[in-house]
Amino acid sequence: MKFFTTTQIRQLDQYTIEHEPISSINLMERAANALYGSFTGIFPNSTPVCILAGQGNNGGDALALARLLLKSNYQVSVYLIYSGSLSADCETNRQRLRSAYPSTIKELKEEFDVPIIPKDTVLVDGLFGSGLSRPLGGIFEQAVAWMNQSKHRIVSIDIPSGLSGEENKLTDKSVIVKASITLSLQFPKLAFLLAENAPFVGKLKILDIGIHPDAIDKTTSNLYYLEEKDITPFLKSRSEFSHKGTFGHALIVAGSKGMAGASVLSSLAALRSGAGLVTVHGPAANRIIVQTSIPEVIFRSDTSDEIISHIDSHDMFSAIAIGPGIGTLPVTAGMLHEFLVKTNNPCVIDADALNIISMQKDLLQHIPKNSILTPHPKEFERLFGECNSSYERIMKAQKASKIYGIIIVLKGAHTVIAIPNGNLYFNSTGNSGMSTAGSGDVLTGILAGLLAQGYSPEETALTGVYLHGHAGDLALRHETKESLIAGDIISSLGDSFRSIRGNTD
Repeated sequence: MKFFTTTQIRQLDQYTIEHEPISSINLMERAANALYGSFTGIFPNSTPVCILAGQGNNGGDALALARLLLKSNYQVSVYLIYSGSLSADCETNRQRLRSAYPSTIKELKEEFDVPIIPKDTVLVDGLFGSGLSRPLGGIFEQAVAWMNQSKHRIVSIDIPSGLSGEENKLTDKSVIVKASITLSLQFPKLAFLLAENAPFVGKLKILDIGIHPDAIDKTTSNLYYLEEKDITPFLKSRSEFSHKGTFGHALIVAGSKGMAGASVLSSLAALRSGAGLVTVHGPAANRIIVQTSIPEVIFRSDTSDEIISHIDSHDMFSAIAIGPGIGTLPVTAGMLHEFLVKTNNPCVIDADALNIISMQKDLLQHIPKNSILTPHPKEFERLFGECNSSYERIMKAQKASKIYGIIIVLKGAHTVIAIPNGNLYFNSTGNSGMSTAGSGDVLTGILAGLLAQGYSPEETALTGVYLHGHAGDLALRHETKESLIAGDIISSLGDSFRSIRGNTD
């Protein structure tokens, strides 16, 4: 899904109004119906509701929602809070609500009166939308402070009031609604996908309000939210006359003495991702462990018993992944330098290989174009410099991807994939249970397995990240976030492929 900045979203709304055509008040009614459908799907009509509406169109959405809920016999109290004039559509919905339910709405202009409401009341935050350009103050600050201290569940319309849609470096974090659920209209906001804003967004739901498809197609953006429908077309079909050589031969350069597990996890993930053959190059001490754990894997022993010191004959492989568990000793660093200087084909670079590069920054110039780097935030900062926020880190990833012609997979919640053309893809799958030892090694193996099968580097990165997170989500059918381990992700890869294909292959 392509998504947009908040400025662009306002332009898309206007295009829809002009070209559908539809009046702005009817577009607001359409949004209110989407909000109503989602809200009523979560909360039964026995739930008391208190709606706090502001003076702009976000407030108009909230007032329209109030009217629809009242029509369905919800117990609703409405507080219209404003310090100036109302927007035209907000005024229209005020009049509609007053006409149908005259005793429901209370208007506050100067000082916030604390509502007296049942303890199980759900609060609806409709104070300000994504167009807010200044910190909240006065009566609005009082309202936000009350909501956050109330311990009631809070549903924010489109965006938690006080939060900016993109960068929030100058935003006063103490004056932002801490939503339990955010019902975002048509698109996610970039701010929702950044770690520092998680306490404000809560659970995110994206509601389709029928923005004109031509507007979406014609408006350029480098922001994408990865969904299943984006990944399904990438998956390759398999001919009945294919053989193991058809699906490529992946080389996994991984492990050191005591770190054989990195080799096991990454190579098994490569096999489970569809690679026809997988070879592990590792220290001789790990041979028995790897081949006992995974008899399907070929093991090629390094001349060293304890570390990886040299790689010979790597031109025969369809894809190479290097880094998990290799350590950063000088001999291994020399091996990596020699490998990068001699390698021309895109490869997957992870873990200790990234740490070595961060200590020898000149190696960045030798990374083959379109290689896939998979740093977690600390590894990224060691490579490209410290960052004060997730937003700054993402912008640096975008810049570094362009400069070096590499694909950067910045791991974390909503893993970000930066492509050399400037596009940024945010993943929609995965969960906090995947924050466990070996999860990154599994991702490296998945990427190597896909790359070996002939997926382009970009397809590999997007598909691999989505599959990895999706398999982690499916693993929760049998595990909890506390009990989930890396091997569970691998065990769920088959179900993930099956689900994404729609059981058609």
